[in-house]
Amino acid sequence: MLDHDVKYLKFKTYLNTYCPHCHNSFNVDKKGVNQIEFKAIYKGEEIDLYLSPYLDVFEIESSVEIAKDGTLDDLVCPHCQKSLLNKEVSCGECGSAVGEVIISALSKLIPFYICTKYGCEWHGLSKRDERRIKLKIPRQDMPEQDQTLRVHNFQEVPYGYTTELALLEAGRCLQCKKPLCVEGCPVNVPIPEFISLVAEEDFDGAAKKIKETNLFPAICGRVCPQESQCEEKCIMGHKDEPVAIGRLERFVADYERKMDLVKVPIINGNTGQKIAVVGSGPGGLTVAADMRQLGYGVTVFEALHETGGVLTYGIPEFRLPKSIVQFEINFLKELGVRIETNQVIGNIHTVDELLEEFDAVFVGVGAGLPTFMGLENESLGNIFSANEYLTRMNLMKAYLFPEYDTPMPKGSSVTVIGGGNVAMDCARTAKRTGASEVTIVYRRSRHELPARGEEVHHAEEEGIKFKLLTNPIKYIGTDHNSVKGMECIKMKLGEPDASGRRRPVPIEGSNFILDTDLVIVAVGTGPNPVIFQSTPDMKRNKWGYIDVNPETNETSKEFVYAGGDIVTGSATVIEAMGAGRIAARAMHEKLSALRKKNTKKAKSESKA
Repeated sequence: MLDHDVKYLKFKTYLNTYCPHCHNSFNVDKKGVNQIEFKAIYKGEEIDLYLSPYLDVFEIESSVEIAKDGTLDDLVCPHCQKSLLNKEVSCGECGSAVGEVIISALSKLIPFYICTKYGCEWHGLSKRDERRIKLKIPRQDMPEQDQTLRVHNFQEVPYGYTTELALLEAGRCLQCKKPLCVEGCPVNVPIPEFISLVAEEDFDGAAKKIKETNLFPAICGRVCPQESQCEEKCIMGHKDEPVAIGRLERFVADYERKMDLVKVPIINGNTGQKIAVVGSGPGGLTVAADMRQLGYGVTVFEALHETGGVLTYGIPEFRLPKSIVQFEINFLKELGVRIETNQVIGNIHTVDELLEEFDAVFVGVGAGLPTFMGLENESLGNIFSANEYLTRMNLMKAYLFPEYDTPMPKGSSVTVIGGGNVAMDCARTAKRTGASEVTIVYRRSRHELPARGEEVHHAEEEGIKFKLLTNPIKYIGTDHNSVKGMECIKMKLGEPDASGRRRPVPIEGSNFILDTDLVIVAVGTGPNPVIFQSTPDMKRNKWGYIDVNPETNETSKEFVYAGGDIVTGSATVIEAMGAGRIAARAMHEKLSALRKKNTKKAKSESKA
């Protein structure tokens, strides 16, 4: 096989290739591999030439070695012996002669031109035909850890795209004139533009294009529910699977980081104004980055001993490596953002005290108050909230005990109550601690599962069991006050409730006992009351979350903004980032107007 990397066109499925004269197929089975067979004239000598079914020119083999930059004298059909050269067409890259063949795509025959110069990657497929053929390229899966191995480690499950897979996937994008995918993104990433750069192999440019609106593509590419946001609106999804936008986002972000191409922008100018950000989750980090780049002094106050918020304490290592989160935090530090950990705002400092020192405050403390179900015997040992369980495992690194001080909660039969992404994280984490059986109990059917399809798929691959249309009603304990079982009742779906999902209704007499020695309750969270206790004048909505102006995310307290889960309740990383971006934009406009007003006032006073 000749060593030449052809990059112009690859299909995952074989192409059928025909002679334009006799219409016989060039496809042959050679050594058990589908190949394309030609005759060729090289330096006056007839040779056999085999290409791959992807029409990778000179990629497979020839009976005579073709010199680098060598050019075939002729390309000949082995059936009718007629020349395939088309004298009316020349290579668009090097000007050499080209051979014409016919390929089948979407049940249509389309001309395809092959340059006769070794090393030239040009082909003569029209843009229109390229778009038609793209529909034949299937959505590219990411390589992953073997499912039998990954349950014994906490390493990341998907490996990410290779360059070849990324180029194939980028080639599926139709480059719509009105890209609905952008509308589906909470921060309006210029999706067609960055995918076009991927297709052109400008991976660094693609990463920087994303960062015009989203500073953390390596994180969002891993944990955002693209299937219900940007990919849901992809036109390709109408006839086929949508373009894997999130996987491409992850690919270019990882490329930029691994190739050491991340550049810290130079901050031009200083407004002289200071911003306090309460919470270092995705919303707070977005505000910090945006405001710092606009010339504000920014200090982030984090209650825990490590930064990142839910990115650090909530999402497991196998889904989001903490080294990636720390890389983004370090980027902010290099940008000039000051970060103070172990700072519980509402306790050590109040919001009002921050306003005495800072010109504006952003509250992004999340919704970390655990929610329980109020069941009988809920105080038994080995019943954890999802927050505590995941914080122990992720932030405190209990899975590395005794290397770290926090012991790992263990059980042989683990039950997780809930059906969201947090429930999947808990179940998959428990499986990696050595539990022989892990069961997810959810009161609705599979159709109503709120977790991402990918997370449900991974959980099933890893042997997690699902007891659907099932609801717990009572815990059963041992003589030592530790949980040993859970009484459940089967459910059926009734009429839709306020959420639009069919309401689960108990089936009388269907009670049964589920044996379990560790229970994790993942049924949602609420707003932590600490910050409200010292800020009673900050208006809250009927669910207890901060009430904001949706246009600006400003709270009832002037110069205090909020966003993320503390406003919406449990939502996605990208939605929190979008809220942070809205707040930063509004904050900047208001503070800029204040600066101008103060400058004008100072000038007036100096004249007086």
